[in-house]
Amino acid sequence: MAHTHSGGTDVEATLEPVRFGLVGYGFGGRWFHAPLLGAAPECAFLGVVTTSSERRALVAGDHPGVATFASLEELKAAGAEAVAISTPAHTHSELTDRALELGLGVVCDKPFAMDAAAARRSVELAERSGLPLSPYQNRRWDSDFLTLRALVADGVLGDLVRFESRFERLAPGDGPGAAGGGTLRDFGAHLVDQALVLLGPVASVYAEWRLRDNGLDDDVFVALTHRSGARSHLWGSWSQGAPGPRFRATGTSAAYVNRTLMDIQEDLLLAGHTPATLGGEWGTEPAERWGKVYRGDSGETVPTLDGAWSTFYPAFARAVRGLGPVPVEPRAAVATAEVLDAARRSATEGVVVTLG
Repeated sequence: MAHTHSGGTDVEATLEPVRFGLVGYGFGGRWFHAPLLGAAPECAFLGVVTTSSERRALVAGDHPGVATFASLEELKAAGAEAVAISTPAHTHSELTDRALELGLGVVCDKPFAMDAAAARRSVELAERSGLPLSPYQNRRWDSDFLTLRALVADGVLGDLVRFESRFERLAPGDGPGAAGGGTLRDFGAHLVDQALVLLGPVASVYAEWRLRDNGLDDDVFVALTHRSGARSHLWGSWSQGAPGPRFRATGTSAAYVNRTLMDIQEDLLLAGHTPATLGGEWGTEPAERWGKVYRGDSGETVPTLDGAWSTFYPAFARAVRGLGPVPVEPRAAVATAEVLDAARRSATEGVVVTLG
């Protein structure tokens, strides 16, 4: 999808770019946030907060002319208006709150917080401060998820009764490090958010996991019963040699299956492409990656919509300027964290947890 000013109004055409900083330049900051910030005309990519000399050198090589700073305070003093936080999971809440206290709008990567109480504190701080705050749920703009939402909205599947969703990979060694806070918090944040977007609030949660030698959870399975009666079955793993279908969504009249492992936008960013370099080709899935709608044995191929991660930062910039809502409501982060808290309790105690 081409990068455009959504709405295309004269006001937005003259939108002064929002001066944006990035905290952290690990894998997520370097490959997911910096390229999208740099590609968005609505954002002026001001600099990166990192104290690592190695990562400062990476920033200089990747983004000549982009400054580095030792602290949020330095970034703010340089004129930043908003910040994206992409640091180890356990630091997210502290950095989010400090940025808000400095008067900065905040985008925080997943997991937004380590538990629902911390998520709620940050959201209430943003509300009191009148500052824009958004969890970085870019996966709402995955090509396959946008396609599934369109099929549901158009009534192609009938009433959705079961949603099966997987983030499964095979990672060498002992899987991901502690930065993600475990597979349930890391992959689970996206899996649960998508389920809530699709099927609404949750009534009960059941979960299983395997603890790795490093003490982190992996091979996670979460079953949600939504208040509507529909069910979501969610899998997350860094140690799955045979990843299952990304989606199987079953409705009363048809089912949608997409066997592609992950949306193409991640691969594009890792290959050095951005929405600015690809233009209209950004987020376009080749036909062999398209999913199918099934009614029994016969499957009908459905073209996958273009992925649109490129719309997140422009939307947040408009929110900073008072021209629209944040791309993801901060209260959504609290709802997701409540489900993840319940899933941790379920996996630990072997019980089904009811949500109020």
